[in-house]
Amino acid sequence: MDDDLIDEAGTPRSRYTRLPGKGFFYPDSLDEERAETRAKEAIEGSEAVVIADGDADGLACAAMIREAYDAALDAADFEAAIEARLDADDEDDADDETDDEPDESSADDADADPTADAHTQSPVGLVAAGPYSIDTSLERVLAYADDDIDLFVCDLCPDDYEWIAEPLEALVESTDSIRWFDHHQWDAEAAAAVRDLGVDLVVGESDEECTADVALRSLDHAFDDRWAELAAVTRDHDLWIKEDPRSDDLADYSYWAGSEEYATIVGAYGADLPETVRAYVADRRVEKEARIAAAVDRAVTHEVGEWTVAVTYGRCSQNEVAEALREAGADAAVIVKPAGSASIRGSEGFRHAHEVAGKVNGGGHPQAAGCKPDIYDDMLDYAQHWTTEGQACKRVILAAFEAVAEEVAAADAADADGVSAADADE
Repeated sequence: MDDDLIDEAGTPRSRYTRLPGKGFFYPDSLDEERAETRAKEAIEGSEAVVIADGDADGLACAAMIREAYDAALDAADFEAAIEARLDADDEDDADDETDDEPDESSADDADADPTADAHTQSPVGLVAAGPYSIDTSLERVLAYADDDIDLFVCDLCPDDYEWIAEPLEALVESTDSIRWFDHHQWDAEAAAAVRDLGVDLVVGESDEECTADVALRSLDHAFDDRWAELAAVTRDHDLWIKEDPRSDDLADYSYWAGSEEYATIVGAYGADLPETVRAYVADRRVEKEARIAAAVDRAVTHEVGEWTVAVTYGRCSQNEVAEALREAGADAAVIVKPAGSASIRGSEGFRHAHEVAGKVNGGGHPQAAGCKPDIYDDMLDYAQHWTTEGQACKRVILAAFEAVAEEVAAADAADADGVSAADADE
Protein backbone atom coordinates (compact mmCIF):
# COMPACT_ATOMS: atom_id res chain seq x y z
CA MET A 1 0.00 0.00 0.00
CA ASP A 2 1.19 3.48 -0.86
CA ASP A 3 1.99 5.25 2.41
CA ASP A 4 0.47 8.44 1.05
CA LEU A 5 -2.97 6.80 1.07
CA ILE A 6 -2.97 6.65 4.88
CA ASP A 7 -0.95 9.79 5.51
CA GLU A 8 -3.22 12.45 7.02
CA ALA A 9 -0.95 15.36 6.12
CA GLY A 10 -2.78 17.61 3.70
CA THR A 11 -5.99 15.55 3.88
CA PRO A 12 -9.16 17.35 5.03
CA ARG A 13 -10.29 16.38 8.53
CA SER A 14 -13.76 15.65 7.16
CA ARG A 15 -12.19 12.78 5.21
CA TYR A 16 -9.52 11.26 7.47
CA THR A 17 -11.77 11.14 10.57
CA ARG A 18 -13.97 8.74 8.60
CA LEU A 19 -11.07 6.27 8.41
CA PRO A 20 -9.23 4.31 11.10
CA GLY A 21 -5.75 5.32 12.24
CA LYS A 22 -2.70 3.91 10.49
CA GLY A 23 -2.47 1.02 12.91
CA PHE A 24 -5.65 -0.48 11.48
CA PHE A 25 -3.87 -1.09 8.18
CA TYR A 26 -0.96 -2.87 9.84
CA PRO A 27 -1.58 -6.63 9.36
CA ASP A 28 -2.78 -8.41 12.50
CA SER A 29 -0.21 -11.16 11.98
CA LEU A 30 2.66 -8.68 12.20
CA ASP A 31 1.00 -6.79 15.03
CA GLU A 32 0.46 -10.02 16.96
CA GLU A 33 4.08 -11.03 16.38
CA ARG A 34 5.28 -7.73 17.82
CA ALA A 35 2.83 -7.94 20.74
CA GLU A 36 3.95 -11.51 21.45
CA THR A 37 7.60 -10.48 21.48
CA ARG A 38 6.97 -7.50 23.76
CA ALA A 39 4.89 -9.60 26.14
CA LYS A 40 7.57 -12.27 26.32
CA GLU A 41 10.23 -9.66 27.07
CA ALA A 42 8.05 -8.06 29.78
CA ILE A 43 7.06 -11.33 31.42
CA GLU A 44 10.24 -13.42 31.41
CA GLY A 45 12.14 -13.22 34.69
CA SER A 46 9.51 -11.06 36.43
CA GLU A 47 8.58 -11.72 40.04
CA ALA A 48 5.05 -10.43 39.36
CA VAL A 49 3.03 -9.69 36.24
CA VAL A 50 0.14 -7.25 35.77
CA ILE A 51 -2.39 -7.69 32.99
CA ALA A 52 -4.23 -4.38 32.84
CA ASP A 53 -6.59 -2.46 30.62
CA GLY A 54 -4.54 0.16 28.83
CA ASP A 55 -6.66 3.11 30.02
CA ALA A 56 -6.01 5.46 32.93
CA ASP A 57 -7.83 3.20 35.40
CA GLY A 58 -6.06 -0.03 34.53
CA LEU A 59 -2.64 1.60 34.30
CA ALA A 60 -3.10 3.39 37.64
CA CYS A 61 -3.53 -0.07 39.15
CA ALA A 62 -0.31 -1.21 37.47
CA ALA A 63 1.51 1.80 38.92
CA MET A 64 0.17 0.97 42.39
CA ILE A 65 1.30 -2.64 42.15
CA ARG A 66 4.78 -1.59 41.07
CA GLU A 67 4.90 0.84 43.99
CA ALA A 68 3.93 -1.96 46.36
CA TYR A 69 6.76 -4.13 44.95
CA ASP A 70 9.26 -1.23 44.90
CA ALA A 71 9.50 -1.84 41.15
CA ALA A 72 8.70 1.55 39.59
CA LEU A 73 10.81 2.81 36.70
CA ASP A 74 12.62 6.16 36.63
CA ALA A 75 10.46 8.87 35.06
CA ALA A 76 13.38 11.00 33.81
CA ASP A 77 13.91 9.10 30.54
CA PHE A 78 10.22 9.24 29.75
CA GLU A 79 10.08 12.97 30.35
CA ALA A 80 13.01 13.43 27.98
CA ALA A 81 11.23 11.35 25.33
CA ILE A 82 8.07 13.43 25.71
CA GLU A 83 10.08 16.63 25.34
CA ALA A 84 11.59 15.22 22.15
CA ARG A 85 8.15 14.46 20.76
CA LEU A 86 7.05 17.99 21.50
CA ASP A 87 10.12 19.43 19.80
CA ALA A 88 9.51 17.30 16.72
CA ASP A 89 5.76 18.03 16.78
CA ASP A 90 5.33 14.43 15.58
CA GLU A 91 1.58 14.01 15.40
CA ASP A 92 1.67 11.02 13.06
CA ASP A 93 3.48 8.64 15.40
CA ALA A 94 1.24 9.55 18.30
CA ASP A 95 -1.97 9.07 16.31
CA ASP A 96 -1.41 5.48 15.17
CA GLU A 97 -4.03 3.82 17.33
CA THR A 98 -6.79 1.57 15.97
CA ASP A 99 -9.35 2.55 18.64
CA ASP A 100 -9.57 -1.11 19.74
CA GLU A 101 -6.41 -1.71 21.75
CA PRO A 102 -4.22 0.39 24.03
CA ASP A 103 -1.70 2.48 22.09
CA GLU A 104 1.90 1.34 22.44
CA SER A 105 3.39 3.26 19.53
CA SER A 106 3.87 6.77 20.81
CA ALA A 107 7.05 6.36 22.81
CA ASP A 108 8.47 2.95 22.02
CA ASP A 109 9.39 2.76 18.33
CA ALA A 110 12.23 5.15 17.68
CA ASP A 111 15.68 3.52 17.73
CA ALA A 112 17.15 6.44 19.66
CA ASP A 113 14.37 6.45 22.25
CA PRO A 114 15.88 5.74 25.70
CA THR A 115 12.54 4.20 26.77
CA ALA A 116 12.37 1.66 23.93
CA ASP A 117 13.27 -1.23 26.26
CA ALA A 118 11.34 0.07 29.29
CA HIS A 119 8.95 -2.89 29.17
CA THR A 120 11.88 -5.18 30.04
CA GLN A 121 13.23 -3.16 32.97
CA SER A 122 10.83 -3.61 35.88
CA PRO A 123 10.63 -6.82 37.95
CA VAL A 124 6.86 -6.34 37.75
CA GLY A 125 6.03 -6.99 34.10
CA LEU A 126 3.16 -5.08 32.53
CA VAL A 127 0.98 -6.51 29.77
CA ALA A 128 -1.56 -4.02 28.45
CA ALA A 129 -4.74 -5.76 27.29
CA GLY A 130 -8.10 -4.86 25.86
CA PRO A 131 -11.45 -6.41 26.76
CA TYR A 132 -11.18 -8.79 23.80
CA SER A 133 -7.66 -10.04 24.56
CA ILE A 134 -7.82 -11.23 28.17
CA ASP A 135 -7.47 -14.87 27.12
CA THR A 136 -4.46 -14.14 24.90
CA SER A 137 -2.75 -12.21 27.70
CA LEU A 138 -3.32 -15.05 30.17
CA GLU A 139 -1.92 -17.51 27.63
CA ARG A 140 1.21 -15.39 27.25
CA VAL A 141 1.77 -15.28 31.00
CA LEU A 142 1.33 -19.05 31.10
CA ALA A 143 3.87 -19.47 28.31
CA TYR A 144 6.60 -17.11 29.52
CA ALA A 145 6.32 -16.55 33.28
CA ASP A 146 8.43 -18.34 35.85
CA ASP A 147 6.65 -20.59 38.30
CA ASP A 148 5.39 -19.09 41.58
CA ILE A 149 5.01 -15.52 40.35
CA ASP A 150 2.26 -13.24 41.60
CA LEU A 151 -0.27 -12.44 38.87
CA PHE A 152 -2.61 -9.45 38.88
CA VAL A 153 -5.45 -8.75 36.45
CA CYS A 154 -6.84 -5.22 36.58
CA ASP A 155 -9.84 -3.41 35.10
CA LEU A 156 -10.85 -6.28 32.82
CA CYS A 157 -14.02 -8.36 32.79
CA PRO A 158 -14.59 -11.51 30.71
CA ASP A 159 -17.95 -11.82 28.98
CA ASP A 160 -17.89 -15.58 29.61
CA TYR A 161 -15.83 -17.73 31.97
CA GLU A 162 -15.31 -20.45 29.36
CA TRP A 163 -13.44 -17.92 27.25
CA ILE A 164 -10.63 -17.69 29.86
CA ALA A 165 -11.06 -21.02 31.64
CA GLU A 166 -8.18 -23.00 30.16
CA PRO A 167 -5.29 -20.55 30.69
CA LEU A 168 -6.64 -19.32 34.04
CA GLU A 169 -7.00 -22.83 35.45
CA ALA A 170 -3.45 -23.65 34.37
CA LEU A 171 -2.11 -20.44 35.91
CA VAL A 172 -3.77 -21.23 39.22
CA GLU A 173 -1.54 -24.32 39.35
CA SER A 174 1.70 -22.56 38.39
CA THR A 175 1.50 -19.16 40.11
CA ASP A 176 1.94 -18.31 43.75
CA SER A 177 -1.17 -16.12 43.73
CA ILE A 178 -3.67 -14.54 41.37
CA ARG A 179 -5.48 -11.36 42.34
CA TRP A 180 -8.11 -9.79 40.08
CA PHE A 181 -9.31 -6.23 40.68
CA ASP A 182 -12.22 -4.79 38.71
CA HIS A 183 -15.37 -2.68 38.85
CA HIS A 184 -17.28 -3.82 35.78
CA GLN A 185 -20.60 -5.68 35.75
CA TRP A 186 -19.63 -9.33 36.24
CA ASP A 187 -21.86 -12.25 35.35
CA ALA A 188 -22.57 -14.03 38.64
CA GLU A 189 -21.64 -17.45 37.28
CA ALA A 190 -18.38 -16.18 35.80
CA ALA A 191 -17.41 -14.49 39.07
CA ALA A 192 -18.23 -17.63 41.05
CA ALA A 193 -16.19 -19.79 38.68
CA VAL A 194 -13.16 -17.51 38.99
CA ARG A 195 -13.40 -17.42 42.79
CA ASP A 196 -13.88 -21.19 42.99
CA LEU A 197 -10.42 -21.57 41.47
CA GLY A 198 -8.95 -19.69 44.42
CA VAL A 199 -8.46 -16.41 42.58
CA ASP A 200 -8.82 -13.38 44.86
CA LEU A 201 -11.45 -11.54 42.79
CA VAL A 202 -12.46 -8.14 44.17
CA VAL A 203 -15.17 -6.31 42.21
CA GLY A 204 -16.16 -2.82 43.28
CA GLU A 205 -19.51 -1.17 42.76
CA SER A 206 -19.35 0.06 39.17
CA ASP A 207 -21.20 3.31 39.88
CA GLU A 208 -19.17 4.13 43.01
CA GLU A 209 -15.60 2.93 42.46
CA CYS A 210 -13.09 2.68 39.66
CA THR A 211 -10.62 -0.20 39.63
CA ALA A 212 -7.87 2.04 41.02
CA ASP A 213 -10.04 2.44 44.14
CA VAL A 214 -10.36 -1.33 44.37
CA ALA A 215 -6.62 -1.91 43.99
CA LEU A 216 -5.76 0.80 46.52
CA ARG A 217 -7.92 -0.72 49.24
CA SER A 218 -6.98 -4.31 48.38
CA LEU A 219 -3.19 -4.14 48.19
CA ASP A 220 -1.33 -4.72 51.45
CA HIS A 221 0.87 -1.65 51.29
CA ALA A 222 1.07 1.68 53.12
CA PHE A 223 0.38 4.03 50.21
CA ASP A 224 0.84 7.73 50.83
CA ASP A 225 -1.85 10.31 50.15
CA ARG A 226 -0.95 10.97 46.51
CA TRP A 227 -2.12 7.46 45.59
CA ALA A 228 -5.54 8.03 47.11
CA GLU A 229 -5.67 11.31 45.18
CA LEU A 230 -4.69 9.51 41.97
CA ALA A 231 -7.50 6.99 42.50
CA ALA A 232 -10.00 9.78 43.18
CA VAL A 233 -9.05 11.73 40.06
CA THR A 234 -9.08 8.57 37.96
CA ARG A 235 -12.55 7.79 39.31
CA ASP A 236 -13.67 11.30 38.42
CA HIS A 237 -13.21 10.54 34.74
CA ASP A 238 -13.88 6.80 34.71
CA LEU A 239 -17.31 7.25 36.31
CA TRP A 240 -17.86 10.47 34.35
CA ILE A 241 -18.24 12.61 37.47
CA LYS A 242 -16.26 15.42 35.85
CA GLU A 243 -15.60 17.56 38.93
CA ASP A 244 -11.79 17.58 38.77
CA PRO A 245 -10.21 19.06 35.61
CA ARG A 246 -7.13 16.90 36.12
CA SER A 247 -9.14 13.79 35.29
CA ASP A 248 -9.40 14.78 31.63
CA ASP A 249 -5.62 15.21 31.54
CA LEU A 250 -5.14 11.69 32.91
CA ALA A 251 -7.63 10.16 30.51
CA ASP A 252 -6.21 11.91 27.46
CA TYR A 253 -2.62 11.21 28.42
CA SER A 254 -3.29 7.50 28.99
CA TYR A 255 -4.86 7.30 25.53
CA TRP A 256 -1.95 9.01 23.78
CA ALA A 257 0.94 7.50 25.77
CA GLY A 258 2.32 3.99 25.82
CA SER A 259 1.41 1.91 28.85
CA GLU A 260 4.92 1.92 30.33
CA GLU A 261 5.14 5.68 29.99
CA TYR A 262 1.79 6.36 31.62
CA ALA A 263 2.32 3.92 34.52
CA THR A 264 5.75 5.40 35.18
CA ILE A 265 4.71 9.06 35.03
CA VAL A 266 1.63 8.74 37.26
CA GLY A 267 3.63 6.48 39.56
CA ALA A 268 6.13 9.30 40.00
CA TYR A 269 3.78 12.29 40.01
CA GLY A 270 0.30 11.01 40.83
CA ALA A 271 -2.60 13.08 39.50
CA ASP A 272 -0.49 16.25 39.18
CA LEU A 273 1.25 15.64 35.86
CA PRO A 274 4.56 17.40 35.21
CA GLU A 275 4.71 20.46 32.96
CA THR A 276 6.19 18.56 30.01
CA VAL A 277 3.28 16.13 30.00
CA ARG A 278 0.70 18.90 30.38
CA ALA A 279 2.25 20.69 27.39
CA TYR A 280 2.10 17.48 25.36
CA VAL A 281 -1.55 16.91 26.27
CA ALA A 282 -2.45 20.51 25.40
CA ASP A 283 -0.74 20.15 22.03
CA ARG A 284 -2.67 16.99 21.21
CA ARG A 285 -5.98 18.49 22.33
CA VAL A 286 -6.15 20.91 19.43
CA GLU A 287 -6.75 18.01 17.07
CA LYS A 288 -8.93 16.18 19.58
CA GLU A 289 -11.38 19.08 19.91
CA ALA A 290 -11.71 19.38 16.14
CA ARG A 291 -12.55 15.68 15.87
CA ILE A 292 -15.15 15.98 18.61
CA ALA A 293 -16.85 18.83 16.72
CA ALA A 294 -16.88 16.81 13.50
CA ALA A 295 -18.49 13.81 15.20
CA VAL A 296 -21.13 15.92 16.93
CA ASP A 297 -22.01 17.55 13.61
CA ARG A 298 -22.56 14.09 12.05
CA ALA A 299 -24.95 12.90 14.77
CA VAL A 300 -28.52 11.84 13.96
CA THR A 301 -31.15 11.25 16.66
CA HIS A 302 -33.63 8.36 16.80
CA GLU A 303 -36.59 7.79 19.09
CA VAL A 304 -36.45 4.27 20.53
CA GLY A 305 -39.16 3.49 23.05
CA GLU A 306 -39.05 6.30 25.59
CA TRP A 307 -35.44 7.19 24.77
CA THR A 308 -33.80 9.65 22.44
CA VAL A 309 -30.71 7.95 21.00
CA ALA A 310 -28.09 10.02 19.17
CA VAL A 311 -25.90 8.07 16.77
CA THR A 312 -22.72 9.35 15.15
CA TYR A 313 -19.58 8.12 13.42
CA GLY A 314 -15.92 8.99 13.33
CA ARG A 315 -12.48 8.73 14.88
CA CYS A 316 -12.91 10.85 17.98
CA SER A 317 -12.94 10.94 21.77
CA GLN A 318 -16.18 9.11 22.48
CA ASN A 319 -16.77 10.32 26.02
CA GLU A 320 -16.65 14.00 25.12
CA VAL A 321 -18.81 13.41 22.04
CA ALA A 322 -21.35 11.56 24.16
CA GLU A 323 -21.39 14.38 26.71
CA ALA A 324 -22.09 16.94 23.98
CA LEU A 325 -24.91 14.79 22.61
CA ARG A 326 -26.42 14.37 26.08
CA GLU A 327 -26.29 18.13 26.58
CA ALA A 328 -28.22 18.44 23.30
CA GLY A 329 -31.00 16.24 24.71
CA ALA A 330 -30.01 12.63 24.02
CA ASP A 331 -30.68 9.97 26.65
CA ALA A 332 -28.09 7.71 25.06
CA ALA A 333 -25.29 8.17 22.56
CA VAL A 334 -23.69 5.72 20.15
CA ILE A 335 -20.32 6.51 18.61
CA VAL A 336 -19.50 4.13 15.77
CA LYS A 337 -15.77 4.05 15.04
CA PRO A 338 -14.06 3.56 11.69
CA ALA A 339 -12.27 0.47 13.05
CA GLY A 340 -15.68 -1.26 13.39
CA SER A 341 -16.29 -1.03 17.12
CA ALA A 342 -18.74 1.29 18.88
CA SER A 343 -19.11 3.02 22.22
CA ILE A 344 -22.49 3.29 23.93
CA ARG A 345 -22.97 5.94 26.58
CA GLY A 346 -26.01 6.46 28.78
CA SER A 347 -27.34 9.03 31.22
CA GLU A 348 -29.43 9.18 34.36
CA GLY A 349 -32.41 8.49 32.09
CA PHE A 350 -30.74 5.55 30.36
CA ARG A 351 -28.90 2.93 32.39
CA HIS A 352 -29.00 -0.01 29.98
CA ALA A 353 -25.83 0.53 27.92
CA HIS A 354 -24.36 -2.83 28.96
CA GLU A 355 -27.60 -4.60 28.00
CA VAL A 356 -27.54 -3.08 24.52
CA ALA A 357 -23.85 -3.89 24.07
CA GLY A 358 -24.44 -7.44 25.26
CA LYS A 359 -26.70 -8.06 22.28
CA VAL A 360 -24.00 -7.03 19.80
CA ASN A 361 -20.85 -8.78 20.98
CA GLY A 362 -19.95 -6.44 23.81
CA GLY A 363 -20.51 -5.40 27.42
CA GLY A 364 -19.62 -2.86 30.09
CA HIS A 365 -21.41 -0.63 32.59
CA PRO A 366 -25.05 0.57 32.77
CA GLN A 367 -23.97 3.99 31.51
CA ALA A 368 -20.85 3.12 29.51
CA ALA A 369 -20.30 0.09 27.31
CA GLY A 370 -18.61 -0.99 24.12
CA CYS A 371 -19.12 -3.54 21.37
CA LYS A 372 -17.94 -4.68 17.96
CA PRO A 373 -20.78 -6.23 15.97
CA ASP A 374 -19.84 -9.39 14.11
CA ILE A 375 -20.66 -8.00 10.66
CA TYR A 376 -17.26 -7.57 9.00
CA ASP A 377 -16.31 -10.55 6.83
CA ASP A 378 -13.84 -8.92 4.47
CA MET A 379 -12.38 -5.59 3.38
CA LEU A 380 -15.39 -4.87 1.18
CA ASP A 381 -17.50 -4.80 4.35
CA TYR A 382 -15.07 -2.32 5.86
CA ALA A 383 -15.06 -0.25 2.67
CA GLN A 384 -18.84 -0.01 2.89
CA HIS A 385 -18.50 0.81 6.59
CA TRP A 386 -16.25 3.80 5.81
CA THR A 387 -18.16 5.11 2.81
CA THR A 388 -21.57 4.87 4.50
CA GLU A 389 -20.35 6.15 7.89
CA GLY A 390 -21.09 2.83 9.58
CA GLN A 391 -24.68 2.34 8.44
CA ALA A 392 -24.70 -1.45 8.91
CA CYS A 393 -23.18 -1.14 12.37
CA LYS A 394 -25.64 1.58 13.31
CA ARG A 395 -28.58 -0.58 12.19
CA VAL A 396 -27.67 -3.58 14.32
CA ILE A 397 -27.01 -1.41 17.38
CA LEU A 398 -30.31 0.44 16.98
CA ALA A 399 -32.03 -2.96 16.67
CA ALA A 400 -30.40 -3.89 19.98
CA PHE A 401 -31.75 -0.68 21.53
CA GLU A 402 -35.23 -1.63 20.28
CA ALA A 403 -34.93 -5.12 21.78
CA VAL A 404 -33.85 -3.71 25.14
CA ALA A 405 -36.68 -1.15 25.02
CA GLU A 406 -39.18 -3.98 24.54
CA GLU A 407 -37.66 -5.93 27.43
CA VAL A 408 -37.76 -2.89 29.73
CA ALA A 409 -41.37 -2.15 28.76
CA ALA A 410 -42.36 -5.77 29.42
CA ALA A 411 -40.63 -5.73 32.81
CA ASP A 412 -42.33 -2.46 33.73
CA ALA A 413 -45.70 -3.90 32.71
CA ALA A 414 -45.09 -7.03 34.78
CA ASP A 415 -44.17 -4.90 37.78
CA ALA A 416 -47.32 -2.82 37.31
CA ASP A 417 -49.45 -5.98 37.10
CA GLY A 418 -47.83 -7.23 40.29
CA VAL A 419 -48.62 -4.00 42.11
CA SER A 420 -52.21 -4.10 40.86
CA ALA A 421 -52.64 -7.69 42.00
CA ALA A 422 -51.24 -6.83 45.42
CA ASP A 423 -53.61 -3.87 45.71
CA ALA A 424 -56.53 -6.13 44.75
CA ASP A 425 -55.57 -8.68 47.43
CA GLU A 426 -55.63 -5.94 50.03
